[in-house]
Amino acid sequence: MADGGLTVRFWGVRGSIACADPAMMRYGGNTSCVEVRCGDRLIILDAGTGLKPLGEALAAMGAATGAPVEADLLLSHTHLDHVTGLPFFRPAFDPGNRLRLWAGHLYPIRRLREVLAGLMAPPLFPVPLDIFRAIIAYEDFRAGEELPLGGGIAVRTAPLNHPNGATGYRIAYGGRSVCYITDTEHREGQRDPAILDLAAGADLMIYDSTYTDAEYPLYRGWGHSTWEEGVRLAEAAGVGQLAIFHHDPNHDDSFMDGVATAAAQARPGTIVAREGLELTL
Repeated sequence: MADGGLTVRFWGVRGSIACADPAMMRYGGNTSCVEVRCGDRLIILDAGTGLKPLGEALAAMGAATGAPVEADLLLSHTHLDHVTGLPFFRPAFDPGNRLRLWAGHLYPIRRLREVLAGLMAPPLFPVPLDIFRAIIAYEDFRAGEELPLGGGIAVRTAPLNHPNGATGYRIAYGGRSVCYITDTEHREGQRDPAILDLAAGADLMIYDSTYTDAEYPLYRGWGHSTWEEGVRLAEAAGVGQLAIFHHDPNHDDSFMDGVATAAAQARPGTIVAREGLELTL
């Protein structure tokens, strides 16, 4: 990846639960994890099962170059499909690496470190959070605040409509921007002004498109949106390109091919995210 640019790579695009079904392998079965490179800075969006293959790639790169892994990991929220890759993230076990983990949906009621420690504890997990050897900072904030990442990187946040809370992110660097808006449930016939503001004019919007409009009535209250709503939001916010994301675990490759065709007809340039897809903004 070239220094000075903003690039996005998808390591996990599935929602709710990882899928090993051969009928889902073209788009991918790993849950949410997106790599964002701002020049030589690494930002990771969510820690679903896609974090494991990303970690393997980072560890191999570190072994080849001798450079430590330094990353900011921005969590949308702490439901299992968005954090279950963390205990298997190889860079977290290397004392030469530095990681900052951020969450905006817990404070001031809970703390991120406390929640992750509860995940990696009996009877749910065999080893504790303290098994990690990297230098790790756990950063809590309130969704809506800006994050001080430095290095010319601007990170804005907004609260999302999801059970137990979630946070959307806008990362801007070098005159380009990407929005990550998952998991969130739209309000029919309305646009959330906070999300509209977050996404306004973004070059790329990665959006929770778990359902179709036809499926949505069966899942009201689950905290997810539709690809058609993603199209409507992208139009309203003047987004450059929409990436359909957080695919329902019941939607196989054939179904997603149909979504890709319909979405591209509804808004030319719209793409369906798949594992391994890399975009340079």
